[in-house]
Amino acid sequence: MLRQLARLTHAVPAAGPCAVALAVYSGEDGVPIAARESGVEGVACVDDAARAVVLLCAVWERTRLPWVRTWCEGLLDFVLSMQDEDGLWVNFVTDWDGTVNRTGISSYAGGAFWQARALLAMARATVVLGDARAEAALERGLPSMDAPAAPDVRALHAMTALELLRDGRHLHLRDDLAGWTDQMVRCTRDGMLMNASREQGRPHLWGHVQEAALADAGALFGRDGVLAVARTSARLVFADAIESGFAMERVQPYDVASAVRVMDRLHAVTGAAECADLAEKARRWFDGRNPAGLPVYDPKSGRVADGIDAGLVSSNSGAEANVVAAEALLDRVVAQARALSGASALPWRDGVLSPS
Repeated sequence: MLRQLARLTHAVPAAGPCAVALAVYSGEDGVPIAARESGVEGVACVDDAARAVVLLCAVWERTRLPWVRTWCEGLLDFVLSMQDEDGLWVNFVTDWDGTVNRTGISSYAGGAFWQARALLAMARATVVLGDARAEAALERGLPSMDAPAAPDVRALHAMTALELLRDGRHLHLRDDLAGWTDQMVRCTRDGMLMNASREQGRPHLWGHVQEAALADAGALFGRDGVLAVARTSARLVFADAIESGFAMERVQPYDVASAVRVMDRLHAVTGAAECADLAEKARRWFDGRNPAGLPVYDPKSGRVADGIDAGLVSSNSGAEANVVAAEALLDRVVAQARALSGASALPWRDGVLSPS
């Protein structure tokens, strides 16, 4: 996974001399593919870079490897460059020169998901790296969380607040977190936490992590009722999907990684063995516990496929797939990082990490 993320990492000179970002998509031949799902989007985005900052902060915490921090700071440079003075983030650059896309529907300043993920990345970089630039960007961006937001975005806001509160920062966010917790709890249907009030049918799994946020918030506030809501929803939303190996027409790594995160946090907070078992079964989707019967993560190439569609494993391997898989398989990634050498070169030089 680290090797594929390194292949996807490219310099963005306009964002700074050390700034790098991740190619959104990559084909079977490894050539980056520009995103065009919502019209012309671009080659790299804050959404992916911010998630990679969060990932590498976690790897840095556990390894203290200098090249991991260097890589993380290069991505942080890119994310910081995409924030406007009013605290809002633009999402995409249209080319590797760093031309900013300010008009795309997936790139305009302050879009809910990339704004929330950027704030979480700033919180992690502030707490884990002690980066003053990230702290200043966080201060500029925090007011954006006062705006109305859907529950799946509120979950990201809650994670940001929890990160800061645990470190004794921004204590005013405790009241906000309590309100966001109530909002997520209220948005239920038939015991399932919904991603939005108007969502029809079962909630989609992509980015659905409300149960994880509520587990940690419920523990912080000592609210057993919140934990009960989270456990019930996790069972109804995820359990059958996990047990079936995610037997759905189309499954993306972020669907599975969301399930892993929810079950991991519920196990950490409640100690429930059932949650630990479900988390492990979900992780095994990447190794072939899926309807295709094939690995989605290939340890030989280091690539995580973009998903399984109609029983076929995708030949593409882009940023989101590899970042979220690395978060779900963090113990493996930490072991991989320790086995790699980056002392003589930045890890993305020549497009690949070199084994020690």
